[in-house]
Amino acid sequence: MPNSEIQFLEGPRSRWQELKFSFKVLNEFIKGFRALHFAGPCITVFGSARFNENTRDYQVTRELSGELAKLGFTIMTGGGPGIMEAANRGAKDVGGRSVGCNIVLPMEQHHNPYLDKWVNIRYFFVRKTLLIKYSYAFVVMPGGFGTLDEFFEAITLIQTGKIHDFPIVIFDTEYHRDILEHIDLMLERKAISPEDKKLYLATDDINEAVAYIRDNTIGKFKLEKEKKPSAWLGEKV
Repeated sequence: MPNSEIQFLEGPRSRWQELKFSFKVLNEFIKGFRALHFAGPCITVFGSARFNENTRDYQVTRELSGELAKLGFTIMTGGGPGIMEAANRGAKDVGGRSVGCNIVLPMEQHHNPYLDKWVNIRYFFVRKTLLIKYSYAFVVMPGGFGTLDEFFEAITLIQTGKIHDFPIVIFDTEYHRDILEHIDLMLERKAISPEDKKLYLATDDINEAVAYIRDNTIGKFKLEKEKKPSAWLGEKV
């Protein structure tokens, strides 16, 4: 067929619809920034919404998150049930801070009860940006498509220098065995570089995970203990 006879297709949205969508996205970002601005340095925990408190994954996540909260970080999650709830609950167990970015779905996902603060977000890509924006480390617990999407988003941003080289922990090597083997395959086929393998730690040990995050965040990014309000200056919490 001659090029002159090609009929190009037109997308379904008008310019007015695109403009309205842009303002909706802007509003979601502003809402998220306002809600999380004072959350403090965070560690984001990714994981499935489908594991209840009777599972080993839930209990391990709860314990690990509690230990991370003891370092002084706020524990951030997607705000829902399952692994997300376990992480937020672990923070509250030790008196730590806990925040969430809850996704609004047709079958509504309710935020879990272990959050000091949360924000409901309509778009997944806005939610992912918020989960990454405030975090100095990422923990990848067992999960599904969404968890892997969040993991690869974070590691791609680090790999390409779009964000700092924040530590990533992949927890539960048996669950993630095929993913780890595929990363090795990508290296073998030269789809990634040898140094990209240094962007994460895969482990089954809570103490190792905590030490790895501690050693690659607090001193490296000059994080300091939060200053307490001064009573004689009339400051309040």
